[in-house]
Amino acid sequence: MLKILYVEDELSLAMIVGESLEEHGFEVKHAVNGQDALQILKKFSPHVMVLDVMMPLMDGFTLATEIRKIDTKTPIIFLTAMTQTADLVKGFHLGGNDYIRKPFKIEELIVRIESAHRATRQYHDQQHYEIGNYRLDTQKFLLSFEDETEKLSFREAELLRRLFERKDQVVPREEIIRTYWGDDTYFTGRSLDVFISRIRKYLSKDERIKITNIRGVGYRLTID
Repeated sequence: MLKILYVEDELSLAMIVGESLEEHGFEVKHAVNGQDALQILKKFSPHVMVLDVMMPLMDGFTLATEIRKIDTKTPIIFLTAMTQTADLVKGFHLGGNDYIRKPFKIEELIVRIESAHRATRQYHDQQHYEIGNYRLDTQKFLLSFEDETEKLSFREAELLRRLFERKDQVVPREEIIRTYWGDDTYFTGRSLDVFISRIRKYLSKDERIKITNIRGVGYRLTID
């Protein structure tokens, strides 16, 4: 049975969603705000966390930041009415794994929960990767260069790992989007370019490492 921490301040919606998830076999703990969620998290070890973004006392983005200080692995799915790319990318950068725009259907939420859970179970046995002069820790989402360390988001770490594991090969854009954004057509080329640009910046201290955009096809990581 998958355990879900569900954080939503709109009580009528929370009741409907919570009961629907339980009917589908999930164990659900509900919190009405971020502060209560942190207290529940101390006693409840969820498989997936579903966080509303706009909440009193502590919003979903702040809550995700606090969660990632103590838990870097459990998937976080944001529920949000926000549609600006910058807001959504911010959520991923803070440690989110997925998002669903309101209003949503319960079937979509269930699919996203199951997908997020599978993704965490499908971690490769290898945890550390030597990428040029960098060291990538895919469990803690850390990228190190000499005595400097950068905290990556889940998607940034996984995307960098995929590019490195397919070094010198072109990784298709469609494959990347399908793997990390599923069926969500909102995150397409523009948002992927933002992630790639950020990864290039992280790797800029080693000039041998290049991520080339093969126009209309995908990306290729090379190390000269």
